[in-house]
Amino acid sequence: MPASILIVDDEKHTREGLQFALEDSYDVYLASNADQAFNLLESQPFDVVLTDLRMSGKSGMKVIDEALRMPQKPICIMMTAYGNVETAVEAMKRGAFDFLTKPVNLERLDILIKRAINSKQIETENRELHQRLDQKFSFKGIIGNSSALDAVIERVKLVAPSKATILLEGETGTGKELIAQAIHQNSDRSRKAFITVNCAALPPNLLESELFGHEKGAFTGAMEKRVGRFEASHEGTLFLDEIGEIDATTQIKLLRFLETKTFERVGSIKPMSVDVRLVFATNQNLKELVEKGTFREDLYYRLNVISIFLPPLRERKEDIALLLNHFLTFYAKDNGVPVPQLDSGAIRVLGEYRWPGNIRELRNFAENTVVLHRGAMITEYDLDNRFREGAPVSVHSEGVQSNLSVEENEKHLLRKALIQAKGNRTKAAELMGISRRTLHRKLLQWPELDTTGKSVS
Repeated sequence: MPASILIVDDEKHTREGLQFALEDSYDVYLASNADQAFNLLESQPFDVVLTDLRMSGKSGMKVIDEALRMPQKPICIMMTAYGNVETAVEAMKRGAFDFLTKPVNLERLDILIKRAINSKQIETENRELHQRLDQKFSFKGIIGNSSALDAVIERVKLVAPSKATILLEGETGTGKELIAQAIHQNSDRSRKAFITVNCAALPPNLLESELFGHEKGAFTGAMEKRVGRFEASHEGTLFLDEIGEIDATTQIKLLRFLETKTFERVGSIKPMSVDVRLVFATNQNLKELVEKGTFREDLYYRLNVISIFLPPLRERKEDIALLLNHFLTFYAKDNGVPVPQLDSGAIRVLGEYRWPGNIRELRNFAENTVVLHRGAMITEYDLDNRFREGAPVSVHSEGVQSNLSVEENEKHLLRKALIQAKGNRTKAAELMGISRRTLHRKLLQWPELDTTGKSVS
């Protein structure tokens, strides 16, 4: 779709000459005065407004003022036969993109319009990117309404605006990087860099160079100077994940930075200073590492200024259904397929599962389900046995629970029989030692157990 241009000039031959020169490449609209331009600006958005300065009635400066009040601001270019520095400065102060003198050089005009449109596209893309980041990493983008998660969010709200160093603790897959991004996004550094380093993914000799950079010739293979992540994060946030894995040398350099805000590149003795917000994360118990002698005690106390513990998913059971719905919908949209549905039995089983891999495991389950069960109804009988923690299903007398009534025990055993029979009613009846007719009657009595979607076989 071609860009739209509004040409405002009270000289007919100038308007039509510019229209003739531009109409092959752009949608061109004409206005002979400021009032006509105002009406057109109100009726539709424009990408570029090209306006004369001196016209009968209101001047081109008024056109620029009005154009820049529009919800979708166009790029404004001023034209005048009375070009001087003062006029150009005034036009720029009003928000004009650039300035042309008459008679207009059409080649220069074409270049200027292309630059203006490109600038507008970049500005729009940046605005949309920031909106997506704000949505993705705001508190609203964190899925869940459990009291455990609410406590985390409340703590993030308190610490995000500060300059304090943060330590995020919790099991693998609990969302530590997402919380780190939320801290950054809700701080005054949100428009600067957010850089992540997984300390466990790099060997010690490379990690030190990755963090602090190196000089040319600092070691074999250092063919040129390298800027480290600390420098790249200046005025932004540096997230160091798996901090318990760093070696003794890197611990010393990190401790020095926390104490002095300075560091040296590998191979240099010149101290450098940067303004960086540090957020650390670990899935290990750092106190135990200190006791074992593998982590410096003084470093532990320097980085553990404010700690936030991220609870495992098994302690956020209220959030499991919300997370499942979120990820199933996301992956279905990503793959262009219908969203699989979970029946009440499947939701119950998944809600009772301990999720040792936490949110990462749940996310992988959702993607697997979308790919293998496009738009299908997923029952508890379709779930892998691991979601029942691998325990063998038994319908013998040892399955009877003394704290349940006779009816509740019967219902409990029937559910286990259906699971073991993978929904096959004939096999379930055999396991229960009852006829298919009796089983059918029981399912009519307890319809919530009949969630297989399978016919009697």
